[in-house]
Amino acid sequence: MVTSPQNALEVRGLVKRYGRRTALRGVDVTLSPGELVGLLGPNGAGKSTLVKTVCGLVRKTSGDVSVFGLPAGTRRARSAIGYLAETFRYPAWCTAEELLSLHQRLAGSDGAAGERSALLERVGLPDASRLRVEEMSKGMQQRLGLAQALVGGPRLLLLDEPTSALDPVGRRLVRDVLADLRADGVTVLLNSHLLSEVELVCDRVVIIRTGEVVTEGAPHDLARPRGVRVETDRGTRVLEGIGRDDVPDLITRLVADGERIYGVTPLQSTLEEVYLEAVAGDTS
Repeated sequence: MVTSPQNALEVRGLVKRYGRRTALRGVDVTLSPGELVGLLGPNGAGKSTLVKTVCGLVRKTSGDVSVFGLPAGTRRARSAIGYLAETFRYPAWCTAEELLSLHQRLAGSDGAAGERSALLERVGLPDASRLRVEEMSKGMQQRLGLAQALVGGPRLLLLDEPTSALDPVGRRLVRDVLADLRADGVTVLLNSHLLSEVELVCDRVVIIRTGEVVTEGAPHDLARPRGVRVETDRGTRVLEGIGRDDVPDLITRLVADGERIYGVTPLQSTLEEVYLEAVAGDTS
């Protein structure tokens, strides 16, 4: 495969088999630097297998995967990656300071105490450096995991369900962190079941089903018109089959019929509706 160092991630024809079960069936995915992409799909669709293959934790059966033009799994490719697994377990006795210090050594980061302090501040845990993991709530552990993934300033961040244990405040904090990372040119692949979160933060989504990419694109490009909601003195109703371009004629007609118009809102399908249509029939 000819890879482009201009791309943060290139996946071409990726196949992964576990015995007689095929988890990935020729997946193609490309991420540009600074792009925030949501990876969606039902349980068992192959999302985590894809992410782990990019990290080098899972060996591909066939196909090609490169990180900034470097073969996935090599030392140089791994040095560009930050990774937060969906299921992670940190030693209960370990403090946040000790955990981040360990990962600094593993990542070869020379950020020292300054980096650790800045990362805890960034994820909303400024006073947690001496707090042990066993003393933290699940949400705090999740944010500590995000801080761990940011050690060393990775250029490609792979996040597997990073907001699953967070309350609305915690999810908002993560969204803000992701927005800052994108502004800094960091590429993010976000694997999540929280479609509303993905719709808020992602430039593009990739939906996979049974190991294959079935839909991809910007959320607003995937949405489809589904009529307009009209508020008049005769009540509120939804008129199907009418698009945005039809609104002026619609208003003229309603006024001619003697209705007083308070509002006309074009309706679009949500990412949830696009997702459900893409994975229709999957009962995972």
